[in-house]
Amino acid sequence: MGFFLRWMFAFVLLAATFNPTEYNYIRWATTNYVEELPMTVFLGLLLTIGYLVYLRATLRSIGGGGMFLILTVVCALIWVLYDWGLLSLTNTNVNTWLGIFALSCVLGIGLSWSLVRRRLSGQVDVDDVEE
Repeated sequence: MGFFLRWMFAFVLLAATFNPTEYNYIRWATTNYVEELPMTVFLGLLLTIGYLVYLRATLRSIGGGGMFLILTVVCALIWVLYDWGLLSLTNTNVNTWLGIFALSCVLGIGLSWSLVRRRLSGQVDVDDVEE
């Protein structure tokens, strides 16, 4: 359940920033920044904090190579689904959601990787504190 929540929060973070609907930060901020500048800055800072937490943890746990590897695995899965005819890539909205899904998988796995590695190997990271 812990991994699912970490992945879901990453998905919500990415989707709140940008998605193909009209309900996202980028679209809202570009149309309302003049009238709502303090709120635009505040929400932008909250999103930035969320990204910093996820990116720092992901880079520390799996690094850039691991991020690339996870992204390629997710893209290969999308390719398999397309090849089997289960997925059509002609709709740009679906493609955007697939991109958000792929990036959220990278961030969710990156944030959870230290916990998974500790359970599988029994090894504790140097920066882990006893719970």
